[in-house]
Amino acid sequence: MHYDPIKRSLGSVFNSTPTMRILFYKLLDLLLLRTWHIHLELRKWADRKKDSISILDAGAGFGQYSYYMSSMNKNWNILSVDVKEEQVCDCNKFFTSIDRKNVKFKTDDLVTFQQKEAFDLVLSVDVMEHILEDVEVFKNFHASLRNGGMVLISTPSDQGGSDVHEDDDSSFIEEHVRDGYNIQEIEDKLKSAGFSKVYARYSYGAPGKISWRLSMKYPILMLGATKLFFILIPFYFALVYPLCFVLNFMDSRMVQKTGTGLIVKAWK
Repeated sequence: MHYDPIKRSLGSVFNSTPTMRILFYKLLDLLLLRTWHIHLELRKWADRKKDSISILDAGAGFGQYSYYMSSMNKNWNILSVDVKEEQVCDCNKFFTSIDRKNVKFKTDDLVTFQQKEAFDLVLSVDVMEHILEDVEVFKNFHASLRNGGMVLISTPSDQGGSDVHEDDDSSFIEEHVRDGYNIQEIEDKLKSAGFSKVYARYSYGAPGKISWRLSMKYPILMLGATKLFFILIPFYFALVYPLCFVLNFMDSRMVQKTGTGLIVKAWK
């Protein structure tokens, strides 16, 4: 399944006005389990943080996490980097329209992007599975962080991430260059890049896997099959979302012994 064309279609629907764009962000916050985990970790990290914070949103995509972080504290400075120029231009236009002057988007490649000791936090959500040269990116994250800074990563695990469960399975998202990380592998790679302390945990455990199928996999498959589903999708989510809400809450609060996702934190 090629995910980018579906993302472009969704973007064209929700980009008509700033209000629609914000509604889109709110819907993603409700639906995406990874967002529940990331928001939880961001709130923990932000506790007692001072105003003069600089953040790198590494692989910013639609910009929903930049929007969330800029809402947490309007004095934080956020640089959002993505390799797709069209998406960067679109995000800059939107954030200018809502007067979020503390957020800037820049077109760049994380394999080469580096700003020496410029950031207190690097956020990378569902990006590393798209990049072959992952250790180079981790080294750039380390170099770009100030002492005491943290990188926060969400990425698929090797326990069924990308919906791969057998050796001959193919990734559900064809843009992925790896199906998922072994938890020890990503810890070792971050340490080899210079990080002094690394902590990784599983996400998308038993509750999360059910929620992901109901809220993401099946709708994406249906959107890929027919654009008619754009009309039906509100009714679909009206039926399934109450269950997904409960499952997302459970997954984000439970300690998972295994899961198809990883939440990784590393400190310089």
